[in-house]
Amino acid sequence: MNIETLDSRTITEPEARAIAELLCAVWPKPGRTVDTRTAQLLSEWRDHSGPEEQHPRSFLIRENGRVVAHSGIFPRTIGTQDGEITILALARVCTDPALRGRHLGEAVVRESFKLVDDGTFPWSLFQTKHKVRPFYERFGACLIDNRIVNSQAEDPAASPFWDEIAMRYPGRSGWPEGEIDLRGPGY
Repeated sequence: MNIETLDSRTITEPEARAIAELLCAVWPKPGRTVDTRTAQLLSEWRDHSGPEEQHPRSFLIRENGRVVAHSGIFPRTIGTQDGEITILALARVCTDPALRGRHLGEAVVRESFKLVDDGTFPWSLFQTKHKVRPFYERFGACLIDNRIVNSQAEDPAASPFWDEIAMRYPGRSGWPEGEIDLRGPGY
């Protein structure tokens, strides 16, 4: 299977729309249309100025010209009791519901995690649901029990994540203890 990589800094309108169509099919939400999601994808990350190897991107699989699996990654510098760490933020992982069971999601997540395996990022941090936890554990990810906050939010003590659990990849030792400040909204 061919996994495409799209640079989020230079994504085109047709590319963004193809991803937005999948996102809307998997997570239909009032007010979140293909047009609004396309606009969001086109406006994000245009001004990324961090290390080139950490540039934000999407990994996707197409079938018959349609995006059927997607994962998005971007750098996020978080605050920890050990200091700042720039982690790989994993987001928007989804597969066309009609095509589940073909390991398409596994392929795009594995491609994302290669950026941790090769040392581009020391960790990946993401949120998910309990029912999806085993999917990520197969890669070697594990739960974290750190309190997660966003010091830039109106309510800095509230968790910026909306899903049930937070996980990190890999599950090796060395992850900081204590509070994690996302320094921005959840993803």
